[in-house]
Parts: sequence; structure tokens; C-alpha cells
Amino acid sequence: MLTQKPDAGVSPDAAPPTISDPKQASAALAELFETHSHVVFFGGAGVSTASGIPDFRSVDGLYHQQFAYPPETMLSHSFYEAHPAEFFDFYRTKMTALGAKPNRCHTKLAELERAGKLNAVVTQNIDGLHQMAGSQRVFELHGSVHRNICQSCGAVYSAEWICSRGHEDAAGVPVCPACGGRIKPDVVLYEEPLDERVLTGAVAAIAAADALIVGGTSLVVYPAAGLTRYFTGDTLAICNLAPTDQDANADLLISCDIAAAFAF
Repeated sequence: MLTQKPDAGVSPDAAPPTISDPKQASAALAELFETHSHVVFFGGAGVSTASGIPDFRSVDGLYHQQFAYPPETMLSHSFYEAHPAEFFDFYRTKMTALGAKPNRCHTKLAELERAGKLNAVVTQNIDGLHQMAGSQRVFELHGSVHRNICQSCGAVYSAEWICSRGHEDAAGVPVCPACGGRIKPDVVLYEEPLDERVLTGAVAAIAAADALIVGGTSLVVYPAAGLTRYFTGDTLAICNLAPTDQDANADLLISCDIAAAFAF
């Protein structure tokens, strides 16, 4: 059984100087990959903003937009159960992002994995862009919009199928064409636990890493944000536009566009 090590990777010193120049950030990350052999990338919504997918907590993020219900409410299990039509309307229009393409961060990580320089990607994102870019070992902590599962027969449907709206009831809720059962996206909603198998794999990858790059996440959503505590390697890099509560633990701090930072 994997056990948490609360002090892993924590430095008693103040946070290092922040690199804001993209070229300097690229050079620092390139050096990190050259000097380490078991690197893991742990990313959040900020990784996909360069692909046109809004994050949640920035000024232009989903949590600052106006909807009939707060996004946190609409993305909860109880809302899915009680208001399925409103849930799927929000899911289709704001969560699927079918036109999005991988950006330089996604493609560089896939390239590094193929070269044997990246062990795994752990992501909080549900957009599937890491796999689209070619990454193979991806732990999707919060699931994926590309898997939508019938709760009766287990049939799996794509995000494209959900958005095509070809099989719905009168209220606009998708139903399984095979058995008429209710469809649920394979994403972790508020009030739901993380998938134990995915979580265990992510923890094992982070625990085995000699360098951990945290990118595009504010590190405020738990339990995902707590995974950094399993890191016992020698270099923790945090690449995020805004400061995080874990900056003081970092050995390398980068504050610039993450796609530009991975342009090496």
C-alpha cells in the first residue's frame, strides 16, 4: 500500500526566483529533462488554455462567467441526477470542446515520452488532448469527455455522439440506443470520488519520479492537489501564470504561457 509522505519534496527555504521569460523557461525545462531520467508531468486546466479551452479560476475562466446555476453546482453529481437536461446542456456547450487541438505543451510532452525522457502525464483535464497529441501513459484523474457510459448496459459513446443529439428523450437528455438506459459522462463530478485505479497509478508514477513538473494548475482542487506530497525526487518545478500555495516547495518556478515554455 502506498503511503503519503507529508514532507516529501518540501524545502524549508523561500521560493526560488520566478522565471517569466519564455526562452529562459524553455532552457530551464530542457536542462531539467537532460539531467533527470524519471520525469513526470502533472497538469491542470492551464495546459489547455492555449488550445482555446477556458480554465476555471482565472479572470476569464468558467467560474467567473454567468450561468443560470453556478458551474460548481452544475458539475455536481446531485445536479446531474436532479436536472439532467440542464446538466447536459452545460456539458455539451462548455465541457466537450470538440474543436480543440493539442498545443505545443501537449505535443512536446508526447515527443519527450517517445524519446524515453518522460515517464507519465498525470492530468486533471478531461479533454483528451494529451492522447490526441500522442501521449500513451496518461492518468486522467477526472476522467474524459470522450467516454460517455450507459448506466444500464455499459455501452460507451463518444463526445461527438453526445453532441450530435441523435438519441435523446423529450427533455434533451441522451439515452442509450442499445437499451434505452441513461448516459453518464465518464468524468468525476463534484461529490464523486476519484477512480481508485487511476489514482493509485498516478501516485505510483509521482512517487517514482526524480523530477516533477506541475503545470497549468492552481493546486487548490483536492485530492488532486495533494498528490505532490508523494514526490520524493530532487526537483519540483511549478509552471503556472498565477502563484500557488506550493510555490515555496518548488526548486524551479516559471510564470509564463506554458505552451511557450515547452517550445524547446
